[in-house]
Amino acid sequence: MGSASKKTFLPLDPTSFTNESKAVIDFIADYYNNIEKYPVQSRVEPGYLPAKLPESTPNCPDSLEDILKDVNDCIIPGLTHWQSPNFFGYFQSNASTAGFLREMLCSGFNVVGFNWISSSAATELESLLVDWMGQMLMLPPSFLFSGTGGGVLHGSTCESVVCTLAAARDEAVDT
Repeated sequence: MGSASKKTFLPLDPTSFTNESKAVIDFIADYYNNIEKYPVQSRVEPGYLPAKLPESTPNCPDSLEDILKDVNDCIIPGLTHWQSPNFFGYFQSNASTAGFLREMLCSGFNVVGFNWISSSAATELESLLVDWMGQMLMLPPSFLFSGTGGGVLHGSTCESVVCTLAAARDEAVDT
């Protein structure tokens, strides 16, 4: 990673955004086309990355080509490749085409779905999707937002467990 480019930082330019986004999507697609070639677990040693990076912040932005080369050479070797067909530790379902496109939309709109005030659409969509899921599972209306219940979608099992433990603690304290 260097700072050979003398371009100055510009806010979002639609033309470069389109071209560079296509390059990143191609890079990610190539990664997934070859994911089985990577070792599932990282084989780097602790502290490997600082030796590959500059000692200080670059003065100018790198070209996207240089950044993607650095990602390929420096970052990918330090990853656990969760989506590899050779990885049998967990069943991950967050790398679907639909999931990537959703993430692109959320990032593009800078959606911060903390609550209804920060993103009314995200909150209401989550409620609707949770209801749809409840209906698919044939849950009674008392489990649905459209009934007298409702719930949330968690990003991971860990989040779900923490939420469950907090609810159990609150129930124990209240009784």
